[in-house]
Amino acid sequence: MSIKLEVWGEYALFTRPEMKVERVSYDVMTPSAARGLIEAIYWHPGMRWHIDRIYVCSPIRFTNLRRNEVKSTVSARTARTVMERGKGELYLSTSEDIQQRAALLLRKVHYVIEAHFEMTEQAASGDNPGKFQDIVKRRIQRGQFYHQPCFGCREFPAQFRLCEGIPSCPEELKGERDLGWMLWDMDYSDLENITPLFFRGVLRDGVLNVPPWDSEEVRR
Repeated sequence: MSIKLEVWGEYALFTRPEMKVERVSYDVMTPSAARGLIEAIYWHPGMRWHIDRIYVCSPIRFTNLRRNEVKSTVSARTARTVMERGKGELYLSTSEDIQQRAALLLRKVHYVIEAHFEMTEQAASGDNPGKFQDIVKRRIQRGQFYHQPCFGCREFPAQFRLCEGIPSCPEELKGERDLGWMLWDMDYSDLENITPLFFRGVLRDGVLNVPPWDSEEVRR
């Protein structure tokens, strides 16, 4: 079962993992970001979303912005030490641990996400694809979500609606554009060793086709 979801917003940040200090966005939305956006609207353990393609409906434009970020994280080692000793701090004081960092963002973004879902072994006996399809469409039409859908970061909210028709491709995106290696998603099959998956992104007439997870195009 599949859906087409139209999404748009003022800013987006789909961070390239090779940039360690300051954030730099991919040229277009990544499949993992698209999946996260849809799951913000509806997620259920009995179903699993797969992104098929992403239509880029507005010209690709970048802008610079300085953002406040917390520079530290609470590591598993720190948490374990505090638990064993029975004392210590298991929190971050954002007011004391904040710093400004530059980010290269996308602006005025507009996409159509085409995705499908499949049932999982955690589906209940009363669950079926038709039921989930109806729930998803109803939630989209009503503007319902579990948490605000966003474009990469929570401060960049996404507006959404069911796609009534694919907008035309911007003139400057016609033809073929190599986007380089892009993050496909994270592999959670081994929770002790979560690994990123990549694929070679190519934008053809404004459309990014996403290979299935078991494709040879997906590199582990």
